[in-house]
Amino acid sequence: MSYIQQSFSVQFEYKVFFTEHLFDPSNPVFSGFLDSRAEKDIRKKLLFIVDDGVTKHHDTLQEQITAYCSGLDNYELVQDIIVVPGGEASKNDLQLFYWLVNEIDQHAIDRHSYVVAIGGGSVLDLVGYVAAVSHRGIKHIRIPTTVLSQNDSGVGVKNGINYHGKKNFLGTFAPPAAVFNDAHYLTTLDERDWRSGMIEAVKVALIKDAAFFEWMEAHAEELSVGESKSLQYLIRRCAELHIQHIGGAGDPFESGSSRPLDFGHWSAHKLEQLTDFELRHGEAVSIGIAMDSVYSWLTGLLDADSLERIIQLLKKLRLPLYHPLLEIEDDASPIMAGLEEFREHLGGRLTIALLEGVGKGKEVHSIDNATLRKAVNMLRDKW
Repeated sequence: MSYIQQSFSVQFEYKVFFTEHLFDPSNPVFSGFLDSRAEKDIRKKLLFIVDDGVTKHHDTLQEQITAYCSGLDNYELVQDIIVVPGGEASKNDLQLFYWLVNEIDQHAIDRHSYVVAIGGGSVLDLVGYVAAVSHRGIKHIRIPTTVLSQNDSGVGVKNGINYHGKKNFLGTFAPPAAVFNDAHYLTTLDERDWRSGMIEAVKVALIKDAAFFEWMEAHAEELSVGESKSLQYLIRRCAELHIQHIGGAGDPFESGSSRPLDFGHWSAHKLEQLTDFELRHGEAVSIGIAMDSVYSWLTGLLDADSLERIIQLLKKLRLPLYHPLLEIEDDASPIMAGLEEFREHLGGRLTIALLEGVGKGKEVHSIDNATLRKAVNMLRDKW
């Protein structure tokens, strides 16, 4: 046998900055990062792509960006700040994807330049994918504007769009150059959005950090009304736990089948699709966590007291526990198709995260339909 073997590793590093009023002239966080990345004799471009939901609530944002960037050395702002539709619809629109790729081409954005995305998780996913596939990889900066994107999706390494009705079917693993969490954007969120965004903190606490779960129990009243100090701590701790897992679990690009951070997500992704994305992602995950927690108890993994604590916290945070589309009449029920789609998305064998206790996840490789039906019935009838 004759062959040549190649082996190399690539170091990835990025920072998640926590700040407020990022584009205020007196705030040096964004300019300081860019200065640290400046290269002698190379003038880099900045192309901003902004969620239209952000521009509606922050109507001077484009002027702020223009004024702020006018003072940057070694950087040239592309004057055409691009505004795109927000929400999951942006990830369902292939023509929007192609249009943004064309904008990269038209503005001559090269691999030394930056694409800067400002918006919720869907827009960040879309723009990250556009950047990752253009020129085989343009640097992108994320500025998340929702609780969900600041504490979870926006601080990770995934990008993608939906295809053929399947969530994130097209995508890449491409870490951002940096993430800037600006707390001011949270002040204009719809209540439904900031509330549902908290579920990712509940999720990561349940599988990794019992003390964080206890903190949420103790501060549930403040969190339920969006009290700023508590919400900021929740976001930071949740982001920290997600980053620790991505960098420290040995599989940052998910080449294996293990997905502990997807606890509650197998049914959530399907519920989003079945409701034509009327359900927010966080709302669907809350329902998925409730169902998988009850299932964990029914199979003897989770004790009754822990289950009750989980349900009560979700209720105190005013997050949903049930949706009629969960109903399982037979193996061909729509929600059950989510199991196979989840396995296909993971690759390899089915791997579902369940709970052995608060702060302790456990992976299983099969789901019993009859037991799952009992879990659904309990959520519908008991709570």
